[in-house]
Amino acid sequence: MLYSFFWKFNVVIGAHLFSVDSKGAILTDSGIWICFLEYKYLEPHGKKKSDRTMARQVLLFVSVLSVSSVLGQVSYTIPEEMPKGSLVGNIAQDLGLQIKRLASGKARIYTRDSDEYIELNRERGVLLVKERMDREALCRQTTPCALHFQIILENPMEFYSVTVQITDINDNAPTFEKTEMKFKISESADVIGAKFVLERAVDLDVGNNDLKSYQLKPTDNFALKVHNNADGNKHVEMVLQKPLDREKQEQISLVLTAVDGGEPQMSGTMLILITVLDANDNAPVFTQQTYKATVTENSPKGTVVATVSASDADQGSNSKITYSITNTMDDIRKVFNINDENGEVTLIGTIDFEESRNYQINLLASDEGGLTDFCKLIVDVQDMNDNKPEINIMSKSNVISEDAELNTVVTMINIEDRDSGENGKVQCLMSENIPFILKTSSNNFYSLVTDSDLDRERASEYNITVTCSDEGVPSLSSSVTLTLQISDVNDNEPVFERTSYEAYIVENNTPGVSIFTVRATDADWNQNARVSYILEDSSVNGVPVSSYVSVSADSGVIHAVRSFDYEQIKDFQFRVKAQDGGSPPLSSNVTVKMLIQDQNDNPPQVLYPVQTGGSVVAEMVPRSADVGYLVTKVVAVDVDSGQNAWLSYKLQKATDRDLFEVGSQNGEIRTIRQVSDKDAVKQRLSVIVEDNGQPSRSATVIVNVAVADSFPEVLSEFSDFPHDKEYNDNLTFYLVLALAVVSFLFITCLVVIISVKIYRWRQSRILYHSNLPVIPYYPPRYSDTLGTTGTLQHVYNYEVCRTTDSRKSDCKFGRAGSQNVLIMDPSCSGTMQRIQNEKSILDEPDSPLEVRKMSHYTRPPSLLVFTKCFN
Repeated sequence: MLYSFFWKFNVVIGAHLFSVDSKGAILTDSGIWICFLEYKYLEPHGKKKSDRTMARQVLLFVSVLSVSSVLGQVSYTIPEEMPKGSLVGNIAQDLGLQIKRLASGKARIYTRDSDEYIELNRERGVLLVKERMDREALCRQTTPCALHFQIILENPMEFYSVTVQITDINDNAPTFEKTEMKFKISESADVIGAKFVLERAVDLDVGNNDLKSYQLKPTDNFALKVHNNADGNKHVEMVLQKPLDREKQEQISLVLTAVDGGEPQMSGTMLILITVLDANDNAPVFTQQTYKATVTENSPKGTVVATVSASDADQGSNSKITYSITNTMDDIRKVFNINDENGEVTLIGTIDFEESRNYQINLLASDEGGLTDFCKLIVDVQDMNDNKPEINIMSKSNVISEDAELNTVVTMINIEDRDSGENGKVQCLMSENIPFILKTSSNNFYSLVTDSDLDRERASEYNITVTCSDEGVPSLSSSVTLTLQISDVNDNEPVFERTSYEAYIVENNTPGVSIFTVRATDADWNQNARVSYILEDSSVNGVPVSSYVSVSADSGVIHAVRSFDYEQIKDFQFRVKAQDGGSPPLSSNVTVKMLIQDQNDNPPQVLYPVQTGGSVVAEMVPRSADVGYLVTKVVAVDVDSGQNAWLSYKLQKATDRDLFEVGSQNGEIRTIRQVSDKDAVKQRLSVIVEDNGQPSRSATVIVNVAVADSFPEVLSEFSDFPHDKEYNDNLTFYLVLALAVVSFLFITCLVVIISVKIYRWRQSRILYHSNLPVIPYYPPRYSDTLGTTGTLQHVYNYEVCRTTDSRKSDCKFGRAGSQNVLIMDPSCSGTMQRIQNEKSILDEPDSPLEVRKMSHYTRPPSLLVFTKCFN
């Protein structure tokens, strides 16, 4: 058996349909191909067998990426009245999507109508019947009947168009609006072929299930004639075939049966009652078989649409014509009405161009004798711009990240204007100066996408107004406002209020005290703007900076870890890092210079004259000294700085306050009058040295001044100094310790000497037995040179001080230059007369006095130092 196939492609582009065979191809500018393949199974020789005929539509599509949205289309065909939960199709497989993509993308169905008859099962990736569908209720007589909806996916945003075509089943029988029709026909109307218009039956089904034929029984006097109109409807007439005879049959009953073409076949009937009257031999005749009129939609009720006219050649009551509408559709009779006397057609309802663009009204003219004529009135509805564009949000994102890429889809919008022509053309605009634009992805579909970089710190929210206007006159528009939040990403590092900081703290602070606060701000939001402060690792003079200061992580407060001493460290630097809480975190740092402020915490220190516990220091002033004679100078320093180190000198106490004064700035002690013989030899001055701090600190120094011209005179005055009875409590301990050390050193030296002797003896024995030449050994302290200094290279000088009691400390006597220091033991024996009479006694090594050179700042004429001897 030979089988042959033929194929045909129908390409749908927008609202246009193009046929394409194997010799041609069409490429759309958008790159979207939506092709339906229709094929039929044929018997040999081209004979079609009805029970094996197969017709199927297969969708071939190529999805195209357009501004991050994918546009594709798939269609299914299902019969009406399918039970709830019935399978429509495997949408995931047909679109080439994985089932997990449906779940992750939150796939859902978007439809312009409020009623949803199809539902999406994400887990199985299939479409199911949600509600039982009645094709007649959904589409009435419109063919094909289809449901159009979109499947929306997010992340990224995509949408696919789905068409579900609903095929008709024979679930409706033909029906007549009236159960019976009555005619009054004159017996004299014996013209064979007289026509009587019958009511047309209505079948809500379409296609093969629609009304197919009429049957009239009995057919003794009348025959049935059916006319096919251009609109597909049938015009039914009853034609007189045999003259009527009132005397034979006054009442005639006929049955009109309407039969559809469905399986099983269904039918409906109407009873026709004919009353035979006497002579009426002229039927009414319309002036036109077809009338045409135009009416503007939304015209008020009572508007005259058209006027039809018919004439009857009869006279009297047989010429009176009655007009009526014979349409069986309810919408015709609800919208239009005809005056049964004058044929004026008026509006009684509302005309909407979007619901129906034209109407066909079947009119009947009948006389009293039952003769009729019919005509058609075609009413064209003129469109008015009475519908605003409808803006439907298919899918939208309420939040978008500020680092979103360009052309990221934010919202998908569908625009619909029910008007036609120019009134239905829509242009959409949006707010200016925002980083978003509207792009057309397909017919009446728009995508709101990002056009430039987003910055939450510049604008955290956008109120985007989309306004759509049609091109009608006057133009109608509608708008919608979309609120879009910009979510934050960590793209801003913390910024300190200053580029660097200087902090001050007074020395001797309490550890833990708050010093200063560094503050940084982050332009980000929430966790990304939460700033933490960190002390960077560094060292100050080799010591970790963390041992000096610490930083509060939350507040940025800098605390002192230790107490600072200005005299040890005056300033140091460290770095503080501010880090946000983002992921990954961003940070910045700043340099903080810590300056230690001085505090007056150190008293002045006297450098000269030196205060000793066992000696008395005296400055000699000759009696011939003039006014302003420089006695000595008190030298003091203060380790503080600034005003705290400014020193002033005051004379606190003096044996004779009229004789001496102290310079307040330089500490110089001078005479303020001529020294006289009446002035005491021994003068004691108490000088106070005071700094300029708040509060001030001071130190006191005792200056002993000897007013005399010679040393003996001075010795006689200072020899009666009270003997210091205070002994060192630790003297015994130190003596015992010294004795132990000396004993240890003695024993160690003794062991070393013996060891060296033994070592040398053994060496000499080895050399003696080895017959080697003997090399004489010379100690390193000896020399062969003929110098006059003797055999020793170094001179060893010994100074011996003697007293009459060897248990007391010695008195040393030395020689100096022009400046002399006298150290005297008051308990030493000797005569002052010998010292006074012989100046040369100073040169004797066993003298109880020693004069030594002193170095000091002012170099006064004479300085006497008396050293006390202790037992």
